[in-house]
Amino acid sequence: MDAVVIAHAVSSGTRSATDVVEAALARAEKNAHLGAITHLQHDHARERARCIDEAVASGKSPGRLSGVPIVVKDNIAQSGQPLGCASKMLDGYVAPRTATALDRLEKEGAIVIGRTNMDEFGMGSSGENSALGPTRHPWNTDHVPGGSSSGSAAAVAAGIVPIALGSDTGGSIRQPAALCGLVGIKPTYGRISRSGLVAFGSSLDQIGPLTRSVRDAAVATRIMAGADPLDSTTLPEEMPTWSPAARTPLDGITIGMPIQCWGEGTDPAVSSTVREGIAILEARGATVIDVDIPSLEAGIPTYYLLTSAEASSNLCRFDGIRFGPRVDTESLLDTYIKTRSEHLGPEVQRRILLGTFALSEGYADAYYNRANAVRSRMRSEIDRALHSAHALVMPTTPSTAFKLGEKTADPLQMYLSDIFTTPPSLTGHPAINVPVGHLDGLPVGMQLVGRRRDEATLFQLASVAEKHVGSTPTP
Repeated sequence: MDAVVIAHAVSSGTRSATDVVEAALARAEKNAHLGAITHLQHDHARERARCIDEAVASGKSPGRLSGVPIVVKDNIAQSGQPLGCASKMLDGYVAPRTATALDRLEKEGAIVIGRTNMDEFGMGSSGENSALGPTRHPWNTDHVPGGSSSGSAAAVAAGIVPIALGSDTGGSIRQPAALCGLVGIKPTYGRISRSGLVAFGSSLDQIGPLTRSVRDAAVATRIMAGADPLDSTTLPEEMPTWSPAARTPLDGITIGMPIQCWGEGTDPAVSSTVREGIAILEARGATVIDVDIPSLEAGIPTYYLLTSAEASSNLCRFDGIRFGPRVDTESLLDTYIKTRSEHLGPEVQRRILLGTFALSEGYADAYYNRANAVRSRMRSEIDRALHSAHALVMPTTPSTAFKLGEKTADPLQMYLSDIFTTPPSLTGHPAINVPVGHLDGLPVGMQLVGRRRDEATLFQLASVAEKHVGSTPTP
């Protein structure tokens, strides 16, 4: 059941928040084998539900998400709850406050029932880089659900909750949404506050929702959006509204297909399925054109250089002195080295080393500064393409969900899972995944990239595709 439907039932008194929460907790326990939820908050969720039921009984409105159960990725702070980022380094750490985005959802009546598994510190594309064990795909447990918001995607796809919070640095909402058959949006950079989100790549990180419908995604995004004095990068203006009533013919809408996104490296069956989704938009009146964005081909190396550089700086605080467990040795340097070697996973260590190298004296110009120049060029080229088109369209991922362990031995092949999702993250443009079909029993997703600050057009296009493809079944 969609979040909007649940909220209406609870606020009208036809269903109690307590019943909704108990059902969600039962579903979570039934699906424990997926490894999606790492910490269930029984007492917190039940107390919140009781308060909402009391508010409804007294004639008050608990908010737009009255009684809607949600789960939260384990890198988003929630006061008094574990904040572990799926890492040994933060074992036992409890958040002292709540992230702004989550606080806004709770003020509208949302109820957090648990925290979700993820790739450690958000570094991964499969959900396998977790100190707590991998997350499994609800449709086929031999496959990955994508990452790094693996647990959030699996929880929604399994029908445990209608909304999950994830974070997206280079595709960590959109990629698992595509592999699990969900709607997932990375809003314009700065649209949603990053306050309370554990930093990975600060110039790219964004919080966003994973849902089963475009309407739920739009509602959750609008609630979380807005300026925040705790995050100076938030956009000052109010987010434009969108509602399902905007599902009008798409006459006058132009959609660009980047020619770089339809060649080798992408499963032909995936490309064909996405083209069927594009044909739906075209049949509703949209004009589809080819656009040339040469810098897209540099998306992966540019992304991994810049985010690894930012991660090497952001993660220096996790040293066993300020946070986390400590390995005591005879010297401070050895304490740092042993603590970080024992409590950070191999993928996190790999990216810290890459980022430190890219920023080191004698190499910064050749790598980091050059990558920043490519990023600026990419932003200009995408903006230029969006002058002639209202949105861009491409596959979200080059393949459907791959098997557990299939790419763990080859980091480069794993990185290429994000080949289509990294460019909008680098440039700050909003992007959304919408399911458009299935191949061999696994979902296929289509990515729409919009003009900065124009999430409304993405919701409109995605809702048209969603209406014709149909809702995602629960496995």
